[in-house]
Amino acid sequence: MTSELDPQKSTPSSTPPSPPMRQPRPPSEEDDDKENLQMRVAMKMIGSAMVFIGFLQVFLAAQTGAEITVFPMFIYFGGMALWAHSSIENSTTRYLVIAFSLLCGLAFFHFGEVLFWHIYVIYWGTVLMVVYFMFKTQKNPTSGQ
Repeated sequence: MTSELDPQKSTPSSTPPSPPMRQPRPPSEEDDDKENLQMRVAMKMIGSAMVFIGFLQVFLAAQTGAEITVFPMFIYFGGMALWAHSSIENSTTRYLVIAFSLLCGLAFFHFGEVLFWHIYVIYWGTVLMVVYFMFKTQKNPTSGQ
């Protein structure tokens, strides 16, 4: 009778013991590298698409002589900043291109108009940039050099 009233003795419980909690695996550098690569690829794709969409308006305006608004310039230079952030390896060059792109976008926003010579500067600048990157040799990460 005394064993039933003794609070120090434990009675078997009806619930099974819970398994020990598993600690989450800490993120490794490999996971971070994969996520960074995925973000860089996504930013490169979005930036390239924005530059292309903005350049289409500039190309049509250059070919037909039509006027365009500043909205394609926002798309073009915003895409240029995204593309530079994801594609250019040299930090100094990357941030110079980003600063130049944002400065140009803000200048078009401030003045509110796109003049005819702006269209041709952007047109030929884009053509030269595409030609440069088309013939630039890529570093091969698997060559070990």
